[in-house]
Amino acid sequence: MGRISASLPRRRTVLKVMHWSMVPLLIWFILVTPDDVLPFGPKAFQAHSILALVFVTICLLWAADTLRRGLASRPGPKLPPWARRVHRWLHIALVWGLFLVAVGGFALGLTSPRLLKAGGFLPIAPPMNLREANEIIGTLHIYEFYLVAVLAGIHAVFHIWRHLRLRDNALRIMAPKALHRFL
Repeated sequence: MGRISASLPRRRTVLKVMHWSMVPLLIWFILVTPDDVLPFGPKAFQAHSILALVFVTICLLWAADTLRRGLASRPGPKLPPWARRVHRWLHIALVWGLFLVAVGGFALGLTSPRLLKAGGFLPIAPPMNLREANEIIGTLHIYEFYLVAVLAGIHAVFHIWRHLRLRDNALRIMAPKALHRFL
């Protein structure tokens, strides 16, 4: 067993990959909605759906890791007490917010009048044809996603503030080593 775990990447390395994979996906979904890609045809919609499936998979893996092992980050020693609380709650809100976005997508599939398939191949949920519930969940899903996007923006500003104001190298913790010389 020790040999297997020695060959797997460390948790922080996996989380860095997940973290930086989510950034462009989050930006994509902030800027591009399904309605934006529909005019470009079914292949464009399928590509958008595959990106959503990747995003949701990362969200669920991150939530599962957090449930199993807790938050990977700890507040730095230079953080004042108020910032320590912000640090913890901001990270918890992001992980659970991303999880709830995934659950909202499942609920959309569940209440849909037809079978929705993530990426065009993976059934999301058996459709129950609950039109009113689908509309409500769709609206909630949009709001929860943009709320998570706002939290992600606050998260970024918080860590940039830490790095620049407190000089605690907060950005180096999650940045790839290739970028450390710029920080």
